[in-house]
Amino acid sequence: MNPPPETERWHQGWYDGAQALPSPNFGPRPAQAQIDLLVLHSISLPPGEYGGDGVQRLFTNTLDWSEHPYYEQIRGLEVSAHFFIRRDGALWQFVSTDERAWHAGRSHYRGRDNCNDDSIGIELEGIEGSTFTVAQYATLSGLCQALRRRYPIAHVAGHEHIAPGRKCDPGAGFSWPELIQRLAWPSGIFPAGVASEPQP
Repeated sequence: MNPPPETERWHQGWYDGAQALPSPNFGPRPAQAQIDLLVLHSISLPPGEYGGDGVQRLFTNTLDWSEHPYYEQIRGLEVSAHFFIRRDGALWQFVSTDERAWHAGRSHYRGRDNCNDDSIGIELEGIEGSTFTVAQYATLSGLCQALRRRYPIAHVAGHEHIAPGRKCDPGAGFSWPELIQRLAWPSGIFPAGVASEPQP
């Protein structure tokens, strides 16, 4: 019997639908980790500028810190996410979803600390407070569906929900109702209150 098409799209945690660019910033997940949380972020480098390769270079430790004044504020930062969705919907992957990426930092959600241990981090090209593109929502919803077919995803949250007071992304410009409508998943999967937020 041939495997389902979706099964064929994964290779040791790497998704065929994404452009692979391996990051050195990852580690093993704890042995008992349940990969059941998707964490949504927003990022652009320099902030508010789109289309460059700053995010890719940040996640691969190849960013020239002297290239832009803002980079001095993050000099030496070693971070990563599993996925990055550009404004045009292009999808990049930096860390195998079977491994632990460094995207959440100090965090707590659904009764557990250290969300990096059992989450998958998805970065959207954008800044807090600004809106995102139709192409990004389309790619994000497709990716979320693929991830839920592969892992026991039971929660989707923003960085702002797992690190309140410390992080504010993806921010007020992100339309949770748009994502919820596209996914048609049970409302309990999402943070409390976001389903009723007005669309920006």
